[in-house]
Amino acid sequence: MSTDLLTGRANQKRRTRTAIVGAARDLIGTGGEITMAAVAKSALVSEATAYRYFPDLPSLLRETLASAWPSPAQAMEPVAHSADPADRVGYAAEFLLRGVLRNQGAVRAMISATITRPETAPARPGVRFGLIDYALAPLDDPHAPVSHEDLAQLKRDLAVVVSAEALFILTDLCGLSPDDAIASAVRTARTLTTAATQANA
Repeated sequence: MSTDLLTGRANQKRRTRTAIVGAARDLIGTGGEITMAAVAKSALVSEATAYRYFPDLPSLLRETLASAWPSPAQAMEPVAHSADPADRVGYAAEFLLRGVLRNQGAVRAMISATITRPETAPARPGVRFGLIDYALAPLDDPHAPVSHEDLAQLKRDLAVVVSAEALFILTDLCGLSPDDAIASAVRTARTLTTAATQANA
């Protein structure tokens, strides 16, 4: 097979993959339901073709959303110089949940897919963990008022609260508006952090 033909095929594969990811990004922007069939239709490829490039919806969404989130350091820049863990955690919670709202079609699809197929859970971006780690960085110090074990527990507690799942419980099941739901989650995250630091002070 000629080099030109191989190069042409490689370029075509890149264009197809780019088209699929672009279609997924456009659908996410509409806020509507995200399915592999809808993405394939928008990308002008068959659903079978889409699955050849991405084995499941979570893997497609992971790649699509990768560029949607800045690094934790970039996200937390406005509070980077704050030494108050509660302030830092509150900011991280609000940042994450606002992002979830902007991309909730994709986030809901990701959660749904990983619930029915737990083995795909590692494909979820896990943005919350990076933000929580960065927010609590001032406590990751031998002289901090929180032990290593208590800090690890606090991170687990916050992972429950600073999450898309918590936001959707507050909006879908508790009937809160998005703004009120975010305020509630932020308040809970700050309360957990303050309690953990004061208990060991």
